Amino acid sequence: MDRHPPVDVLDICRELELTEVTFVGHSVASMIGVLAAAREPERFAGLVLLVPSPCYIDDREYRGGFSRDDIEELLKSLDSNYLGWSARMAPVIMGNPERPELGEELTNSFCRTDPAFARSFARATFLSGHRADLSAVTVPTLVVDCRQDAIAPPQVGRYVTAQIPGSTQVTLDATGHCPQLSAPEATVQAIAAFSRRPR
Repeated sequence: MDRHPPVDVLDICRELELTEVTFVGHSVASMIGVLAAAREPERFAGLVLLVPSPCYIDDREYRGGFSRDDIEELLKSLDSNYLGWSARMAPVIMGNPERPELGEELTNSFCRTDPAFARSFARATFLSGHRADLSAVTVPTLVVDCRQDAIAPPQVGRYVTAQIPGSTQVTLDATGHCPQLSAPEATVQAIAAFSRRPR
């Protein structure tokens, strides 16, 4: 991921003269929030990082959930057959095999995406590394993860929480990488409780 996404977020904040923003980011958007808040913390009242991952590739003691070969194979599959990749990966990302309609919803969303954009986005996402940026966050932060997630496993949520000073963590009794779809009430409750905290 390059440095443009956080600049875009900050441009919106400046244009609308926003301060005291509570930024809610899902998955890779969590890291966009981290980069934006590290750059201009005065604009943010807090960050909510929903199933974040600062790095998907295992590196010595850090366990991101994938080997580099896993990621290269995933990207190769995406390049060769995007629609087939979407049909295979969406149910894995969503989890909850007993609720196939959720996987179908995500598959349909993927299939509506321009394949060229999806390939570029996937490379930027899965090859990014932002572990070093976590310690620069100085605003109150909530890390929300799931007890089972094939994309951002529980050890990643614990790592993010340990690296962001003063952050708190809520682990939902949910599976998959999209709790806003599979466990919306629990997700909303966690975000609302954080938003109502004393300041």
